[in-house]
Amino acid sequence: MICLCIETATARVGVALTSNGRLLSESLLDAPGGQQNALLMPELQRLLDQNNLTINQIDLFACATGPGSFTGVRTGIAATQGLALAAGKPCTGISTLAMLAMNLPHAAWPVCPMLDARKNEVYTGLYQTTDQAMQLKQDCVIRPADFLQLLSGPTVFVGDGALRYRELIQQTLGDNALFAPSTHHILRPSSGCLLAETAFSNGTAVPPEQLLPTYLRLSEAELARQQKI
Repeated sequence: MICLCIETATARVGVALTSNGRLLSESLLDAPGGQQNALLMPELQRLLDQNNLTINQIDLFACATGPGSFTGVRTGIAATQGLALAAGKPCTGISTLAMLAMNLPHAAWPVCPMLDARKNEVYTGLYQTTDQAMQLKQDCVIRPADFLQLLSGPTVFVGDGALRYRELIQQTLGDNALFAPSTHHILRPSSGCLLAETAFSNGTAVPPEQLLPTYLRLSEAELARQQKI
């Protein structure tokens, strides 16, 4: 099985190709100022050409469905849906937090991925990782201090939210606060491929039109509309 995973939920464009769990190619590009649309398709085509593949040879399409940047999440989902429809193949959506947690497979302690959600909040959850990510606490958007009160025992933190609130985490958990190496705080779409292949084997892949985002909170536009009602 050849799997393609796209990650545009953060301030990057990530594309990975795997074949039966073996990494073929992976690309991570910074995309400041919402450049995901401009960078994604040329980079995807480059990886396909590099591996002598066409879109029709992809068996499974996956993408990060959030939480993360609203615009970035929509970009990844729209691209994945369009490609999967053209190829007539299934899709699967991957939580950005599960994908981030899988930067630390087979961790001895629970892994807490944290993405900076701004407004003094983080997108976070808690996972036990083996060769998959098992959710221990549901993904949520929350003030970091409030989420830390729910944790006990050694916990490994990963992600830009963990870096931003590192001092708070250390003050709250003391020696129980462990942090991933500096190279592990960026989402890896190759991890998304592995999670997607498992989802497919478990029968949870969906048609492209059923690929849905996970925002966890309302966008600014939706909040503004609610305030006018």
